[in-house]
Order: sequence, then C-alpha cells, then structure tokens
Amino acid sequence: MSAIYGLYADGRSAQQAVNRLRAAGVPDRGITVISAQPMEEFEFGQMDKATWMWWFACLGGLVGMAAGIGLTWLTETSWPIDVGGLPVFAWWPNLIIVFELMMLGAILATVITLVLSAFLSSGGTLYDPEVTEGKIVVGVENPSEELAAELKFALSVSPDTRIKAV
Repeated sequence: MSAIYGLYADGRSAQQAVNRLRAAGVPDRGITVISAQPMEEFEFGQMDKATWMWWFACLGGLVGMAAGIGLTWLTETSWPIDVGGLPVFAWWPNLIIVFELMMLGAILATVITLVLSAFLSSGGTLYDPEVTEGKIVVGVENPSEELAAELKFALSVSPDTRIKAV
C-alpha cells in the first residue's frame, strides 16, 4: 500500500481529518493535503510555508547587481574619454543599468528555483482526479501496515467521506 487518503467536500472536514491524523501520531510532514484552491483560512493551509526561494532570489539579485556594476565600470573605464573634469564612472546614470540587471538576476533565480523545486520535489503518488471537482484530499503516503486501520479510522470524519487506499 503506497497511500491512504480521504476525500472531503469542505475545509472544516479536511481540518478535522488533519487533527485526527495528528492525534494518531502522524507528524505534519507526513500528512499530505491537496486542494484545487487555497485554503488559507484553515490551519492545514499554513503547514508548508517554509521555502528557500526567497534566499535564491536575493542571491540572484546580488549576482545581477554585481554584474551591472562590473559591466558599467568596465565599459566606462575601458575607453577613457575627456568628460570635462567629471568622474569617468558616474553613479547616477549607471544605477539604471545596475537596477535592471539586479532585477533580471532576481527574476531568473526565482524562475530557476521554482522549476527545479517542481521537478526535484518528492514526487508523491498521492493524487485523485476529484480534486479538480472541488474535493480536498487528506492522506498519508507510505503508511506502515500496522497503522493502516488506525489511519482509516482517523480519516473517516463524516459519513460522506470516502476513504481510499492505493
């Protein structure tokens, strides 16, 4: 058995199932919740908030900023011309180029991180086509055989809940 899950019609039932799974001893990282729309008003909608994407975006922005400063500095100092006593490397006009390359670096780093995290995720097998019809899936992947009956009981929140084992 690779997964046990229940299909729920609303967020309250799904939250009850998550609470019952926690009471059965399943850690938050072991509980999978899949919904077609955000469920931020419920606690299970806040379970997986931590991400490294912000740090990679900042790193991409710093790399882009360094590239912008380097590009403008090399360009302006490679061809020395008489600028009438003004500095050859002027910050104000260069800030436009530095800003644009900083944003480009941050955006590219964010997109690359998003694509890599989508491909390198755990790739769980837990999915049901009824999610597209508005149902909410709450389940546990790779449960032990001795916990299967307890998990089925914990997932049966209401009589209209359908429990599936795949």
